[in-house]
Amino acid sequence: MGTEWTLDRTFDSPNGTVRWARSGQGDPLVLVHGWPFSSYIWRDLARALSTRHTVYVWDLPGYGASERYEGQDVSLAGHQQVFASLLDHWGLERPAVAAHDIGGAVALRTALLSGRRFERLALVDAVAAGPWGSPFFQLANRQAPAFAQVPAHLHEALVRAYIADGADRQLREETLKALARPWTGAHGQAAFYRQMAQAHQRHTAEYEDRLGELDLPVAVVWGERDRWLPLQRGRELAERLPRARLHVLEGSGHLVQEDAPAQLAAVLGDFLAR
Repeated sequence: MGTEWTLDRTFDSPNGTVRWARSGQGDPLVLVHGWPFSSYIWRDLARALSTRHTVYVWDLPGYGASERYEGQDVSLAGHQQVFASLLDHWGLERPAVAAHDIGGAVALRTALLSGRRFERLALVDAVAAGPWGSPFFQLANRQAPAFAQVPAHLHEALVRAYIADGADRQLREETLKALARPWTGAHGQAAFYRQMAQAHQRHTAEYEDRLGELDLPVAVVWGERDRWLPLQRGRELAERLPRARLHVLEGSGHLVQEDAPAQLAAVLGDFLAR
């Protein structure tokens, strides 16, 4: 995948063109990013894990390098539909999956509502059961049209501050710039608030009472200092899943891929090797 993070393949999904990439050899592993990030957050983990796995990365519709447009379905239900279609496109019947933030809800919906089977599942600081969303996220969800009209320079400052708040330590400027870039400019700003406007608790409520049916090994991995989804949410999630084990990453916030990449690589590598 190189020093520069590029997704060199495309898939025409039901909700726009999705960019994706594949690397390595071995049992298949799909990495699913969350809000407001992109597959870029998995760059180091993908390279590390590709020594033993065929690793698939992709940008959700409306995120990163994937297509965005007015009227696009970027709800959790829409992402579920796209993920199921991608699994068919890749010919993967039972991959391992690691999912972060709303990627967790996308993976859970795909398993529980689309009936797709995973070999094992890692839920990393994952949106899984309500209520969810930081205070700012909930505010912007209610007032998305107003936020979409914020002057561009103020919007960019807001996006950078919001992303930076996900980490427990200061992000490198190149990392912050790469994560914020897709959300700037007229199209990026519209896409940012479109995602927020379509975020509904009902899309996790639809499967919450079925979490106990998830009969596969699950690693619940959580940053000890996550301000967006506190550690207690991770503990509660692990208790609701019959074959789950909780792994707490010390000194890490919500964006564990940046705060504790070595710890995360070790936990995922061990979990996938079992």
